[in-house]
Amino acid sequence: MDTESLLDTVEHETGAAPQWSVLWLHGLGADGNDFAPIVPELVRKDWPALRFVFPHAPVRPVTINNGVPMRAWYDIRDMNLAQRADEAGVDQSVAQVEALIAREGERGVPPSRLLLAGFSQGGAVTLAAGLRREVPLAGLIALSTYLPMPERLRREATAQAASQPLFMAHGQFDPVVPFAGGQASAGALRELGFEIDWHVYPMAHQVCAEQIRDLGDWMSRVFAAADRG
Repeated sequence: MDTESLLDTVEHETGAAPQWSVLWLHGLGADGNDFAPIVPELVRKDWPALRFVFPHAPVRPVTINNGVPMRAWYDIRDMNLAQRADEAGVDQSVAQVEALIAREGERGVPPSRLLLAGFSQGGAVTLAAGLRREVPLAGLIALSTYLPMPERLRREATAQAASQPLFMAHGQFDPVVPFAGGQASAGALRELGFEIDWHVYPMAHQVCAEQIRDLGDWMSRVFAAADRG
């Protein structure tokens, strides 16, 4: 693998020789440092050692930002969710995420012990990547987000995709990704066979303490299921 093509990342390991990885994609205009502070709030003492990997999205012109370059997983041309995602940008970001997943495999963490998480734009890429996985990941985490390119991804979804546990959370008062859009995306994913741990919070486009607790509970169940498996 060409390591020069890998995205730059911020990493945090919770213990020696981690056997699990959490690959976490930030939202539009942020960077890999954005969610790093969540680690001490989220991690529990009885969990296995984890490697958190927070990549920086590439810098690209963003149409809704008057074309000014910023960190983005894809261009956003329109606030309407149906037309929001730039398909070529999504495809490129999915390929970059797959390269990072492959690197974790080289570091001893197989897909079956890797969680792919994303917030907002990062969550859209998480769902796009997850639907195309031939080898299932340990789980998908999609926060304050939506399913991009729904008709195309419905066609491209693999038979194995729906076996991946999926945690989704959304704020009722989200002005960026409307709650109805997140709800509709969850419905589309259920139609594809996903069992979704769906959570709603009285918040805007953000993360709250209750959500971190609920995500921690879900992650504990994923780890326990892997131990049993």
